[in-house]
Amino acid sequence: MKAEDLKNLRIAVIGAGYGGAAAAKALSLLGATVNVYEQASQMREVGAGIGLRPATMARFRQWGIFEAIARVSSPSDYFEILSATGHPIMKDTWPEHGDQKQTHLIHRGDFIDALLGVLPDRMVHLGHKLQGIEDKGDHSVLTFTNGKAVEADLVVGADGIKSVVREQLFSAQGPVFSGEHAYRAVISADDAHGMVVDDNLRMYIGKGTKVYLLPLRHRNQMSFDITALNPDGTWAPAITKEGLLATVAGFDERIVSIARGLDVETVNVRAVYDIDPVDTWHTGTVVLMGDAAHSMLHHQGQGANSAIEDAGALADALTEAGSVREALALFQATRKPVTDELQRISRQGWSEEEVNDVFPGQKPAAQQPAQPVKA
Repeated sequence: MKAEDLKNLRIAVIGAGYGGAAAAKALSLLGATVNVYEQASQMREVGAGIGLRPATMARFRQWGIFEAIARVSSPSDYFEILSATGHPIMKDTWPEHGDQKQTHLIHRGDFIDALLGVLPDRMVHLGHKLQGIEDKGDHSVLTFTNGKAVEADLVVGADGIKSVVREQLFSAQGPVFSGEHAYRAVISADDAHGMVVDDNLRMYIGKGTKVYLLPLRHRNQMSFDITALNPDGTWAPAITKEGLLATVAGFDERIVSIARGLDVETVNVRAVYDIDPVDTWHTGTVVLMGDAAHSMLHHQGQGANSAIEDAGALADALTEAGSVREALALFQATRKPVTDELQRISRQGWSEEEVNDVFPGQKPAAQQPAQPVKA
């Protein structure tokens, strides 16, 4: 689109998470008028650390915010997968992207704070829960539960796995339970029993359980995450110390000691869900992105990275295409094949050979038949 057309665009982004904030930054750099509407009354990201891949960091450099992210993260050279007792299975460097060779490990809270911190003042509107969206053909009308109504030439649905935009315009099919629970805690490196030795991610796997150790040495902390088989699909299940210890029984004794020392009140536990692929992501004025479009299981560590890549691809499409409608079609054509494959791989979890080697006699829960959502 021409520069003057982009500057006349009124863009409403629904959701101020990773994808929404990144889209707001990328789209505002085109000169468009961007407003972000977030249902929460305050932004608070709990839980754990994540890894921002080289391609993601390359986008941040393109947008001029690389240093803002790098300041609150640690660069990692490689990742390692080990058996439950510490036998090496695989060690590899991160996939390079141009000059970017390192993945940056960051706390989720620091990440969202950094993203929101590079947005212009008054761009983000908190306390705006989307109630309805109506596509008028050349623009859309949004209504919020607080009574506000907004018109936009382009609506970006970045409102997560339980997306209202997706449900109202694209698919009424809800999230799918994987048969796993994820336990996440951030602990002091001093309480990590010597397992924080560098800035590289390590994953220990066995008996249907995966333990992720993600160092956050710039914080003198470590993100300690366990993913374990569990048939309870309650969105936020209860947790006990005994249950937590049972998930890591037989693992490296240092991992068991870390779990034993956790205060369960500080552990975030969630049933693990994704969504089935959505056939169509866009109309003429509305588009889905991030978890709203392609929420995936976390086994590949690609959820946040995919959302950032979506934001970049959407901005690219708007500059390359002749109209908003053409841009949204180009965006879907560019990103959907990639995220469809990531969703598939994340559900698969492991190849058959790896399953037999690492999980003798059983498959990860993600390969079991999907179960319906429980309230």
